[in-house]
Amino acid sequence: MTGERTIALLVAAGSGTRAGGGVPKQYAIVAGRPMIAHAYRALADHPAIDDVLVVIGAGQEALVRAAIGDAATVTGGATRRESVARGLAAAGDAARVLVHDAARPFLPASVIDRVLAALVGEEGAVPAVAGADTLSRADGEIVPRAGLYRVQTPQGFRRDALARAHADWPDDEEATDDAQMVRRLGGTVVLVQGDAMLDKVTYPEDFATAEARVAWETRSATGFDVHRLEDGEELWLGGVLVPHTQGLSGHSDADVALHALTDALLGTIAAGDIGTHFPPSDPQWRGAASDQFLAHAASLIAERGGRIDFVDLTIICEAPKIGPHRAAMVERIAAILGIRPDRVSLKATTTERLGFTGRGEGIAAQATATISLPGQPR
Repeated sequence: MTGERTIALLVAAGSGTRAGGGVPKQYAIVAGRPMIAHAYRALADHPAIDDVLVVIGAGQEALVRAAIGDAATVTGGATRRESVARGLAAAGDAARVLVHDAARPFLPASVIDRVLAALVGEEGAVPAVAGADTLSRADGEIVPRAGLYRVQTPQGFRRDALARAHADWPDDEEATDDAQMVRRLGGTVVLVQGDAMLDKVTYPEDFATAEARVAWETRSATGFDVHRLEDGEELWLGGVLVPHTQGLSGHSDADVALHALTDALLGTIAAGDIGTHFPPSDPQWRGAASDQFLAHAASLIAERGGRIDFVDLTIICEAPKIGPHRAAMVERIAAILGIRPDRVSLKATTTERLGFTGRGEGIAAQATATISLPGQPR
């Protein structure tokens, strides 16, 4: 925007005890991903932000790596103020700093735009929304809401103004946010329009509210595969070794059913086909078990925050009979995909002795997969 370097501090050093659960709330799953991953992606994808530095709690290295990969991190302190100060010290030569709470996962790019635009002429800018509810003290006295706002993050500052505020702040006093610190010590901070999407996730009931803000996108795709039957080969179908006089020939174990399912799942995220990820020209896949191909496709969907809702598979052959092995195949496919067996449909049919499958020359399979991906917040 101005040629000045901008860094975002994603503050995620808290323990999140009020939210319950077995991990700090910033690593809890919301809309298919760890909460911190939503906030990190919004900051990292914004074209005006040069770098994102994640401020984590001591011992949270494995958690943050599992949630967002190899992001730049710094270990925070015992309080939020100390954590921001440590992040600020590691921010390098950035002229502008954004400070965002990981507990506000859904960050619209338009809010970032407004904060950064305000920093052209101001020392600080804070997103805020006007209060809509009637406010009351504990004794029942109504507090006029005119002029009252709910302050959100990311809060943006000229780096030198924020650094002075942290350097001069009394060690024996805590602050609720960085804007308070900059104002108290003489700096100017303006309000810009916030967004209801930025409401903070604090208590267990807040997770359901956060989930409801996300518009899930349903996608379906199909897959089809064929392999030749030959003597001297094992017959793998649906991840199960099926006794038969012949087996399927291919570079891997030639499990035509899992191959069709893999292509269907890859199609839902427009990730190419099985040959794109496991080329038959690569010798490492010779004789490989096809369950790893299917598991890979499922992992790519999981990385996008998606969930597999249902898969439907039809095996086309004259022999062997699929019925005796159907339950085992369903259980195996469900296990590979990490879904319940009732989300796996498996059928078999013949071509009435027509075509290559009818002549017993090979086996074909067709599959359909339906998934849900978290889209843009509502």
